[in-house]
This record gives sequence, C-alpha cells and structure tokens, in this order.
Amino acid sequence: MFDKILIANRGEIAVRIIRACRSMGIKTIAVYSTADRHALHVYLADEAVCIGPPAPRDSYLNIAAIISAAKGCGAQAIHPGYGFLSENSTFAKLCRENGLVFIGPSPEVIDRMGNKSAARRTMMKAGVPVVPGTKRALHEADEALAAARDIGWPIMIKASSGGGGKGMRVSESEDDFAEMFAIAQRESVNAFGDNSMYLERAIVNPRHIEVQIIADSHGNVISLGDRDCSVQRSHQKMIEESPSPFIDNDVRQHLFDDAVRAAQAVGYVNAGTIEFLVDEDRNYYFMEMNTRVQVEHPVTEMITQVDLVREMIRVAAGEELSLSQDRVYMHGHAIECRINAEEPEKGFLPSPGKIEQMHLPGGNGVRVDSATYDGFEVTPYYDSMIAKIIVQAQDRTEAIEKMSTALDEMVIIGVKTNLDFQYAILQNETFRAGGADTGFIERFMKGEA
Repeated sequence: MFDKILIANRGEIAVRIIRACRSMGIKTIAVYSTADRHALHVYLADEAVCIGPPAPRDSYLNIAAIISAAKGCGAQAIHPGYGFLSENSTFAKLCRENGLVFIGPSPEVIDRMGNKSAARRTMMKAGVPVVPGTKRALHEADEALAAARDIGWPIMIKASSGGGGKGMRVSESEDDFAEMFAIAQRESVNAFGDNSMYLERAIVNPRHIEVQIIADSHGNVISLGDRDCSVQRSHQKMIEESPSPFIDNDVRQHLFDDAVRAAQAVGYVNAGTIEFLVDEDRNYYFMEMNTRVQVEHPVTEMITQVDLVREMIRVAAGEELSLSQDRVYMHGHAIECRINAEEPEKGFLPSPGKIEQMHLPGGNGVRVDSATYDGFEVTPYYDSMIAKIIVQAQDRTEAIEKMSTALDEMVIIGVKTNLDFQYAILQNETFRAGGADTGFIERFMKGEA
C-alpha cells in the first residue's frame, strides 16, 4: 500500500480523498493555487504545495508543477479526483513515466473511452446497445449533414472528446443543422482542442441513468448499483438518486450486466461510470463512460455502504477488490443535492463572495461533503458548487422528506445559493411521483411541470 498520495484537485473532492487516505493510514499532499491558500484541503493535508496563480491552466491544470510537487514530496501515487486532469491521458501517461501511480484507468483506456465516437464503436462490438448514429468522427458540416439525413431528426450533435455538456447541440431539422453543427464544433475546439464530431438520434426527454462499476487488475469487475441523474440543467446534473424510480428490477439487472460487459470490453481497471439514456419505453442505450470518480459517488456509497475512494486506492496499489458481486447489497434509497453559490432567478449566475455564516444539516442518514467554512471565500475562478447534501432512508418517500428537512435546516449567509430552488423541486408533484426526465427542469422553471 502507498505511504503518501498527492491529491491533484481542490474543494470537497480533495477533502473527501484526504479523509479516505487518513482512514487508511496514508499521508497526503495537497496542491493549491494562490486563490486557495486558505482552502480546507490545504489545512487538512499533511503537506501542501502552491502550484501557481488562480487560473486553472496555471495551477490545477499545470501538469509539470503537479508532478514536480509529487516527486519533491515523495508521493508514490496521485489521485486526480474529478474534473481538471482526471480524464487527461497525457497526465496519466506522464505519471507513469515519472514512477507515479495514477489512481484511475490507464492512459490507453482513457483515450479509448474518452473519444466518444471510438467508445461507441467499442460498445457496438461488445454488444452493448447504443443510440443509432454515426460510426466515425466527422469534421465537415456537409458530410455531417449527409449522415444526418440517414439517421433522421431530431439529431444530437456531440464533440468526440466532449464532456460536461460542452460541444453538444440538438438540431431539430435540416434547416438549423449547419448552424448547430458549427456552434457545437466551435465549443469543442475551444474546450478540448478537437474539431471531431459525431451524430446520434436525439432521444427526446429521456432518463439519464448511470451504473457505477469498479474493476481490479486481477480480472474482477462489479457493478455498484444505478444512479438516476435526470434532474439536470444544460446537461449539468442537479439532483441524483439511487435506485432510479423509473426502471424495474429486470431492466436494472440488464443495465448492470451491460455496464460490466462494457468495462470488460476495454480492460478497465479502477472506478468508472457507464452512462445510459433510457427512452419512454425503457429501452436503454450507452451514452458514454466517465473514466473517473463522479461528483455523485456518495449516492452509491450511501446505498451500498462501500467506500468507493478507498477501493480506488486499493485497486491502484494492485490489490483485489474487497468484495465480490454477490456481496453487493442495496440499502433503501439515497438522494444527493448539489448546493451551488448561484442565483437561479438570474439564469443561475454564479455568486462569489465570503460565506459569513454557515450551518450544515445532520442527523441519522444525512451526509454533507463540503470544503467551506465560516469566513471562506467563494472565488470566481472555479466551479460554484460549495456543498453536496446526501441522505439515505428506507424508501424514496422517506428520503425525499429527509432531504427536504436537511435543505430547510441548512443556512448559508453571505452568498446567494440554489437551496430554495432545490427545496422547491423536492416538493414538486412530478418529481415526487418519479416522473422527472431530462427536460423536467426546463418545464419546472416555466411552471409546466
């Protein structure tokens, strides 16, 4: 097992990883930008190294500075968390070349699954259902239009190297296709430096259901339940829950089997998430694979009682998974709400500033993952998420009530938040009935849900 791990991230996920390391007797190294000199992860780690100014490209995306910090402090491994360099195959490769273990899949697998069009081809070969669409990358609008005519509208235009909702546009007809293709491709170039695109038949207002898997280097792959992430805005998830209220156990088991098959098809090792779109008839299709830990991983941890980050570290150290598939049990229902410093009534505009006072909820079955505290400065440089509230209860109705109580109890003074907005969603009849799909938030904001 490792003696010392560097966490190449910030915020609540850095704190989450530090806590897992502490429980395993592993020392930690935090890295931070000058804007984060008073961040909680800096105080909690055994050592901390400043790696640059506030801009992510100069700090948390500064590969040379991060590897230098790891080697200089004697780390054996690096945990990238989510976002930033977590799915950067160049970073994973350079870790390996510098004698550092990257706590995640190999750079080759990151490349294979990170390119969405290549991942589609791999899934087709493995027999995992995919949304009808193109089989190769597209670069020109004319050739893409010809392919779109064969698929039929509405069309989802996606960046091959995409993620986080960037480089995605829906074309409703041939009339708007060229414009939507150009916008999506421009976003892809700006965000990923890649103009490769692919097309899929757009499934109107589907459910977004994902399966958590973890695999070791000894050939063991298991699924750890499903998560319904359909409550989202502009492809950004807001509320996640497990299990999904939409699918039955027969469909659920098929999802689990195909998720494991997908991981096996690419020789996957470590934690990953297979994301599916599910249509109104409960037909499901592979969407993409996230080759990292997810923001919503606590939902899975609460319902399975498996410490996912701990398993990631063990697997990276070459150990076998601590449990087999027949020892995975689902306990009740879990829900996560992301609390952001933003103003929903102003188009979800970020609300940076100082948190003057904060009270976090608690009690049986309530977990809060956060890196904020009284006097903490929410800066404009990074993601606006300041906390995640996760609850677990015997059933979905009880979980909703427990989350409502937690949101009502939470107090944040000094910055605007989406607390009231999240609370209103939980009181909505459509959500409570399990009827929220990916178009729910848009209808909810118009008063139509």
